[in-house]
Amino acid sequence: MDIEQKQAEHIDHFVNQASTLKASALGPLIIEATSHPSLFAFSEILSVPTVSELQGTENSLYLDVLRLFAHGTWTDYKNNAGCLPQLVPDQVLKLKQLTVLTLAEVNKVLPYDQLMQELDVSNVRELEDFLINECMYAGIVRGKLDQQRRCFEVQFAAGRDLRPGQLGNMLQTLSNWLATSDNLLVSIQEKIKWADSMSEVDRKHRKDVEDRVEEVKKSLSLKADNDFRGHEEIYSEPGGVMDYEEDRSRPKRRRHPMS
Repeated sequence: MDIEQKQAEHIDHFVNQASTLKASALGPLIIEATSHPSLFAFSEILSVPTVSELQGTENSLYLDVLRLFAHGTWTDYKNNAGCLPQLVPDQVLKLKQLTVLTLAEVNKVLPYDQLMQELDVSNVRELEDFLINECMYAGIVRGKLDQQRRCFEVQFAAGRDLRPGQLGNMLQTLSNWLATSDNLLVSIQEKIKWADSMSEVDRKHRKDVEDRVEEVKKSLSLKADNDFRGHEEIYSEPGGVMDYEEDRSRPKRRRHPMS
């Protein structure tokens, strides 16, 4: 079963659970969801009406925790730890996994130093064990550990929940890409038309040259034919050219010496 299908099943389970509970009873469910080893998306749970009702109540901290796991990182938690409940170990692990996904959204080559700082890891061995055992084996990322360059090369990373305002940015990016693609398509079509027109011009030019060559051939052939006929007329006229045999039969005149 792939990670997307697992995600869908776990999300449906927690959404159904949250829909049947009162807001005051959602705290344990949110802790369970944010600790679950195979759940990495929380926007659907956030959209449940009873969960939204936590806003402004004494249990609103659980709503903040859910938002943290939907959009935040381990650094975000440390910066706001005084305003949030203390996380259990499974939640800490989950938030660090999500932190790796957030970093992979921005860069596909993650330096070890950056990862150790963001994850509060003290050495390379601990970092590589975390990336292998808790991220790659979990199926949320795929990549290559480069010990020589001290970096993690990301080949795949699961997507996180969209942050507020991120959807609009994505739509704008897609709209810009679509406009660029349309302009490129128009440019390609114009070049195709130009190539077709040049091909037609070249075809006509080639046809004109071939026609001219044929005309020259006909003209030369006609001239040669006329010249040949003219020579025939000269040789066929009586007395026009003395026959060789006739010339041999005539007596030669003798020359008299001059006195």
